[in-house]
Amino acid sequence: MNPAVPKKSSAKPAAGTVSWRQAAPAPVVLLTGPEEYLAGRAMENIRLQQRSQAPDTEVIRVDAAAYTAGELTLIASPSLFGEAKLIEASNLAHMSEEFLIDTLAYLRDPAPDTVLVLHHSGGNRGKKLLDAVKAAKSPVIDCQPFKKDADKADFVTQEFRTAKRRIDAGAVRALVSALGSSLSELAAACQQLINDAPGEITEETVEKYYGGRVEATAFKVADAALAGRAGAALSMLRHALATGVDPVPLVAALAMKVRGVARVADLRGSSASLAKDLGMAPWQVDQARRDAQRFSSESLIRAVQVLAEADAQVKGAGRDPVYAVERAVTVIALAASGR
Repeated sequence: MNPAVPKKSSAKPAAGTVSWRQAAPAPVVLLTGPEEYLAGRAMENIRLQQRSQAPDTEVIRVDAAAYTAGELTLIASPSLFGEAKLIEASNLAHMSEEFLIDTLAYLRDPAPDTVLVLHHSGGNRGKKLLDAVKAAKSPVIDCQPFKKDADKADFVTQEFRTAKRRIDAGAVRALVSALGSSLSELAAACQQLINDAPGEITEETVEKYYGGRVEATAFKVADAALAGRAGAALSMLRHALATGVDPVPLVAALAMKVRGVARVADLRGSSASLAKDLGMAPWQVDQARRDAQRFSSESLIRAVQVLAEADAQVKGAGRDPVYAVERAVTVIALAASGR
């Protein structure tokens, strides 16, 4: 059996506060801060590395606010077949007293072949536990929101560097300016450009996809459509068009979302394993699975067909690209709502 984490006599990952990109399995890991997107990415990193070390790892999720006494001892105890365990504890900002007591005791003697990840979004609740985790020199992953544009620009640069794609400095600044208010949207925009825009990403590329953006974005339109909210999707779409957003990136965002739904529909398996097979991020698999629940096989086929037609029309095959994208949004939203 591959061990889940280093034994107590072996070397451990570096202690102290580290970037979410450096998140790795350890006997105890603390994610601290309210930025859910960064916490989610850090958890993905830990899951992927853990499963690469021990493919049979059992993942167990615990809500610290609903925790009952003795639960941690029970779930961390060795399993019958000796599988490694990854325990993901969330909602520590509202932890029960029983969770605090049991976890403090657990820190004194962590279970072997077990990774315990704790996510505390902020506040004073459980400060004694946080101090104990830090005193034990366990890794602490910083999940604070990016407040400076320089931090957001570095995030964009690293996303493209990881994907081995080139983006110039002007494009980075333009992307942060257009979508920097939401880290999850900024990350999704990076992924869309990586997937859909050929060659080096320039300021002109970003302007084509996100120029004139105010509040309505291609991704917000796509999210509303796939949620079955036809009225909201059309309202945001018209606002986006009125502020100068080109129909091409609007259709591209819709296509990216629908492609994801089509790829995960009817597939079984963990998000991490599917992400590896499909070339997607686990968070994208999770989102696509949630969206897929709203579509039947027939309605998904309709969505794919109308997008293919819209894509051709906004790229020159039709006389009215605005009508094409409006029709695509309407058909997809109605399909997602079961109509």
